[in-house]
Amino acid sequence: MAKKPATDALFRVSDGDTWAIAEGRHGDPFSVLGPQDGRLAAWVPGAAKVWLRQGRGKPVELAGHTNCPGFYEGPVDPDKPYTLQAEDKSGLRWEFADPYRFGPVLGELDEYLLGEGGHRRLWEVLGAHVKTIDKVTGTHFAVWAPNAERVSVVGGFNAWNGTAHPMRRRGSTGVWEIFIPGVAEETIYKYEIRARGGVILPLKADPVGFGSEHPPATGSVVRAPGLGRKWADAGWMKDRAAKNSVDAPISIYEVHLGSWRKAENGARPLSYAELAKELVDYVRWMGFTHIELMPVSEYPFDGSWGYQPIGLYAPTIRHGTPQEFAAFIEAAHEAGLGVLFDWVPGHFPTDEHGLGWFDGTPLYEHADPKEGFHIDWNTLIYNYGRTEVANYLKANALYWLEEYHLDGLRVDAVASMLYRDYSRKDGEWIPNKDGGRENYEAIDLLRQTNILAYGEHPGIMTVAEESTAFGGVSRPVESGGLGFGFKWNMGWMNDTLQYMQKEPVFRKYHHGDMTFSMVYAWSENFILPISHDEVVHGKGSMIAKMPGNAWEQFANLRAYYGFMWTHPGKKLLFMGQEFAQGREWNYAESLDWHQTDLPEHRGIQLLVRDLNAMYRENPALHVHDTRPDGFDWLEANDAEHSVFVFARKGKPGDPLIVVAVNMTPVERDVYRLGFPAPGHWEEIMNTDAAIYGGGNRGNGGGVDTEPVSWHFQGQSAYVTLPPLSVVVFRQT
Repeated sequence: MAKKPATDALFRVSDGDTWAIAEGRHGDPFSVLGPQDGRLAAWVPGAAKVWLRQGRGKPVELAGHTNCPGFYEGPVDPDKPYTLQAEDKSGLRWEFADPYRFGPVLGELDEYLLGEGGHRRLWEVLGAHVKTIDKVTGTHFAVWAPNAERVSVVGGFNAWNGTAHPMRRRGSTGVWEIFIPGVAEETIYKYEIRARGGVILPLKADPVGFGSEHPPATGSVVRAPGLGRKWADAGWMKDRAAKNSVDAPISIYEVHLGSWRKAENGARPLSYAELAKELVDYVRWMGFTHIELMPVSEYPFDGSWGYQPIGLYAPTIRHGTPQEFAAFIEAAHEAGLGVLFDWVPGHFPTDEHGLGWFDGTPLYEHADPKEGFHIDWNTLIYNYGRTEVANYLKANALYWLEEYHLDGLRVDAVASMLYRDYSRKDGEWIPNKDGGRENYEAIDLLRQTNILAYGEHPGIMTVAEESTAFGGVSRPVESGGLGFGFKWNMGWMNDTLQYMQKEPVFRKYHHGDMTFSMVYAWSENFILPISHDEVVHGKGSMIAKMPGNAWEQFANLRAYYGFMWTHPGKKLLFMGQEFAQGREWNYAESLDWHQTDLPEHRGIQLLVRDLNAMYRENPALHVHDTRPDGFDWLEANDAEHSVFVFARKGKPGDPLIVVAVNMTPVERDVYRLGFPAPGHWEEIMNTDAAIYGGGNRGNGGGVDTEPVSWHFQGQSAYVTLPPLSVVVFRQT
């Protein structure tokens, strides 16, 4: 039989403390609960009786506070572990280890690094981690909420009762922590926060949670991140620096995982396991070198496509678990493909379970909406100048590179970060300390993130989506740049698409739209992006942008892709564009894969595949993508015929390439072309080839030059330029 309750009527805990604990008002529960000076205090909501089990002796019933039901006390040996047994009014019993007998988990170094905002591996100390302490298995929770009066972990394990597991405040760091025995992986949890003035906030998801419930549910889930995974991609990781270099043939396939292809007759998106087979095999077959994932950090609203993330440390559960996401990355590496990840540090949504007013104050965001609110997207802006917020974001970038072996980050909406007046009218923004529009804090964050990313993970790449003329985006920080590896060339994209959408008869008046990019081509390490943004919001599909009848539309698109793949700069194409999907992209529906059975769509697909192969196999087309050494205009001024001719060059000894572009529907069968070297030049690409859906006009046997000066070259030859086509010649 259990011993009778301790009869010491002199309770150690005051009525004020017991009620503060019971009502969730106490800011320092560890000073009251657990073993203290030989006495044990326990708060067990719903318990009618509580016993202490310690050593081999019989359980000892603890004395209950008559004026505070659920609060119990009794003597305890502080040198021995113990468990508690409880019984409710119905007689139901349960046994558990007391969270308040365990000391702090975070060490002094962690506390120091958290305080100064310099913890590079933030995810190892914050969030929810399954641990075994003193032979007891449970989960350690830690969260930053410096202005809270009380923070508790809630979940099904405590009936979502915010008074049951209040956390320990860690000094001036603003971090709260607790180890809760018995809480295992797959447990759903949130934080209940009592803000200043006693206000109980809506339950918050974990800012450093590694897993989430399926939307629209918003709870965090105890899950192991990539921690401890035995990766099998050592060979890829060793060699990837060369594959991500400015000298490498980089051709990127941008993907929205939820709509690339649907399974079960369109009922659901593919899982990470299915994508590891189907998507990876397809991208490899198409000849792309990299997959770029639109954001997969957990997000509540499907219609944001992931660009309004809340779970920055959790791969979305829409396709599977974190370990399954890691396996997808590994499968891509095994296939020789790099994987880039859309990272969104520019803003976050206002959903009440997210970061907004996290502890009852503007913690992650600015207090003033002139600094902290994006009018365009109805989202909040991070306070980049706050050390803990900057630490949160920098560590997040490192987290994805470290734990999931991602090969690079494409940083979203960089322009919105760089300028305080981004998309704002006069009077709607606050200047920097020097009275200017530049956001010094955001600039510093981007620089420091790039320094850390490249420093700790050599061989990765970072890419900026930046649409302004901000100087040095892809230049080293020590040279005054932002430190990105590459920058999207939004100017090239806008100018060339504007040109292509014009009827060919008018193109001669806009010739400069196609040549202007070479004025600034070497100012940054550019990627030429035809992204998802170009096929949404009423912009139509790529094929729908092209003028003319059906044949001319496809010919125009083939010519445009030929021009893109031979123009200096790395390549990026959004899914569906590679087979000329007819309709605009819809995130809720699968791509129209049935169209690849139609000859004209299949032709575009085969063309892109062959363009990728040509780009990879010819150093002249990629080695100097970012340097002027690799490009010469041969004819940039033939506006009357809408013809462009240029040479591409690799390293000494690499075969030269000459590219001729005809952007009118008129065949030019005796067009004299200057060549930079004498001899035979083979035709290695003709977008008018029959296999691509063209008329099969061209220079099948290649051409032989003659010593006639043309295009400022000593050699030239007559060539055939099919209508709306790109023809590529290679020196033999």
